[in-house]
Amino acid sequence: MKTVELLAPARDKKTAIAAINCGCDAIYIGAQNFGARKKVPNSLEDIKEIVDYAHKFYVKVHVTVNTILTDDEIIEAQKLIQKLYDIGVDAIIVQDMGIFKLAVEGKLPPIPLHASTQCDNRFLEKIKFFDEMGVSRIILARELSLEQIEQICKDTSAEIETFVHGALCVSYSGQCYFSYYIGGRSANRGECAQACRKKYSLVDENGNIIAKDKYLLSMKDFNASKHLKSLINLGVKSFKIEGRLKDENYVKNVVAYYRNQIDKLASKTSSGRIFYDFEPDVRKSFNRGFTDYFLDGRGRCFNFESPKSLGEKIGKITKVGKDYFEIDCGKISKQDGLYFNGFGCLVNKVEGRKIYPNKMDGIVEGLSVYRNFDSEFEKQLENSKTKRQIGVKFIFKNSILNVVDEDKNSVSINLLKNEKAKNPDKMKENFVSQLKKTGDSDFYVESIDIFDEIPFMPISQINEIRRRILSDLMVERLKNYKREFQKPLKYSKFPQTEVDYRANIHNKYAKCFYENSGCTVCEMSAESGAFPKELMRTKHCLKYAFNMCKSPKKLFLVDEKGKKYPLKFDCKNCEMVILAS
Repeated sequence: MKTVELLAPARDKKTAIAAINCGCDAIYIGAQNFGARKKVPNSLEDIKEIVDYAHKFYVKVHVTVNTILTDDEIIEAQKLIQKLYDIGVDAIIVQDMGIFKLAVEGKLPPIPLHASTQCDNRFLEKIKFFDEMGVSRIILARELSLEQIEQICKDTSAEIETFVHGALCVSYSGQCYFSYYIGGRSANRGECAQACRKKYSLVDENGNIIAKDKYLLSMKDFNASKHLKSLINLGVKSFKIEGRLKDENYVKNVVAYYRNQIDKLASKTSSGRIFYDFEPDVRKSFNRGFTDYFLDGRGRCFNFESPKSLGEKIGKITKVGKDYFEIDCGKISKQDGLYFNGFGCLVNKVEGRKIYPNKMDGIVEGLSVYRNFDSEFEKQLENSKTKRQIGVKFIFKNSILNVVDEDKNSVSINLLKNEKAKNPDKMKENFVSQLKKTGDSDFYVESIDIFDEIPFMPISQINEIRRRILSDLMVERLKNYKREFQKPLKYSKFPQTEVDYRANIHNKYAKCFYENSGCTVCEMSAESGAFPKELMRTKHCLKYAFNMCKSPKKLFLVDEKGKKYPLKFDCKNCEMVILAS
């Protein structure tokens, strides 16, 4: 059975601990600066606590340093990476090529570097470039097909990481300048204003309205769970859940769901057994409807009606009264959130089949109803005591008590035969019973084998022996934790001879990196002052969405303020480009 990693997001220490307890093999989290989710920073002290907790279970901690940086910031990032290495962080996720330049020159500690999806990793040639450099892992663009991923895994030796769940950016990652263009908030600097989740109209060159006030750039959420087996067989090493802005309950549910799915197909890279007290269901957590995007061909990956959570479909409205309605489905609870045809409501009261909402807007017979907030399920997640424990086996032989964990770490204690037990059978029973009482510790007992007579010991002494030997075992586990190191990087030939603002070169170190890789820099980043002619390039195509693939008409996107953006269509590559107005 192959071994793969389940990589979970964490906005903070509490969410990170929850992700670990629910079964992830690694977490990724932002530090206090330079992460692509500026709203969720974390102190070094908190990250150190997360590292210490994660490593108990051989779970890895990746930290995002994946924005583009100024000349001054890159020096600060260099210091930050050293501190992260010193506290035991396992990998750094990087976008700025200036950081890779520091690594090539030996100015970073030997911490594994992962090329962020923000590096625009959608071409085999670009991915082979990072591979030839010696980068430890490459995080692929979400838009790739299974066929493309297969070719990448065959032609590279670096670890390959793919997203499998969560929100989708409509633009190729690292290639969106829309937010920066309209309001100065750069996605490449961690400040995306999510222009793609706003309303637009689609008009042609003659002013004819094709679609009015719709969320034309809003994608459904990614769910690749039905493709896990294929991705494992292709050679993907890490499955990533999107969501560093998501709450703790979301992370608990989604991590548990993918842990259960992956366990049917592959071995995990971390240790411990997860004792769940809830049944995970990703339909019950925030989602805009699900798509497998372009993994298995082009599908209907968009949701033009709303960028808000759709949730799970539960039935249809069968009757509407003055202040209530009925649905042909199962249990609805007070405080549930319901969604239907662009409207939503909270449930104030339920009496039999009658549902009393906080408002009756949009409620008519025949509408399909979705539950986007399951109050009972959310309470269950919030109160969950799901825990993760490492399996151990006790062996008592020749006066020595030995304990060995599931990773073959072991320690021993010599139990001196001071006094024989008057009732050996009862003594053995007490001894076994007390050893099993690992409670809320990091361990659970798989087996206890007794080959010698147990000397007399009071219950308190047995308990102290159990606590001591398990404490010694954890010390041994952490001592034997296998930390990975980044092999030396080298320059390789960049697949393009020249680059413009789309390479996101924001500092002199990144510029030098490209030049040392045989590439001419024609333009610095948009954030440095270059004018972004292409605001966004995307596989999502409005011509395709409105069955206009063969239409010669010029199309425009119009925002709610009336500003018009020309659209360009690269039909050969099945791509749409939003141009600056």
